[in-house]
Order: sequence, then C-alpha cells, then structure tokens
Amino acid sequence: MDLLRGTLDLLVLRTLRGGPAHGYGIAKAIHAATDEVLDVEEGSMDPALYRMEKRGWIVADWGVTDTKRRAKFYELTPEGRTQLDAESSSWSEFSSAVGKVLESN
Repeated sequence: MDLLRGTLDLLVLRTLRGGPAHGYGIAKAIHAATDEVLDVEEGSMDPALYRMEKRGWIVADWGVTDTKRRAKFYELTPEGRTQLDAESSSWSEFSSAVGKVLESN
C-alpha cells in the first residue's frame, strides 16, 4: 500500500521512539506494526532518514546488526520527539476528518 506524502516521517519517528534502529529494522517494524499492510521500500526509507537527520530530528551512529552487518543506527533527538508530537496531533486531526467524510451519507 502506498503511503501518503509525509506519513513516512511520522511512522519512522514513532518507530524510533522505541529506541535506536537501522533502516531495515525500522521498515520491518512498520511492516509488522501494520499487520503487514505497509511496506517501506529502501528507495523511500533512505531519503527519508537522510532528510530527518538533516533536519535534526534523528541522529545516526554506526553499529552492528543482529546478523553482524555494519549499519547506521538512528535515534530520536529532542527535536525529533517534539516533531513526533506535532505530527501525531496533525495525523489525529486529519484521520478524524477523513473518518467523518467516510461515515457521512
């Protein structure tokens, strides 16, 4: 299923609230949390992570995965937590409004 523009940032930030993770791990967590409905392609994930790192919402550090591969691990910054709160609020308002339209006659 395609993600709405801007939704990926919210999903990534929310996933990182649980602790540091690498890009593939974030994508797997989103896939699992959505009952395998949402797939985040590497071609979408990498630019999103780069963009969020550039904005100061996340920081990256090299580490080793469970499979012993070197990977960048991303972690929320205080600015990222603030952004997560703001985007969560906006998403709630948006999804509520869409729900009202879908439930109307």
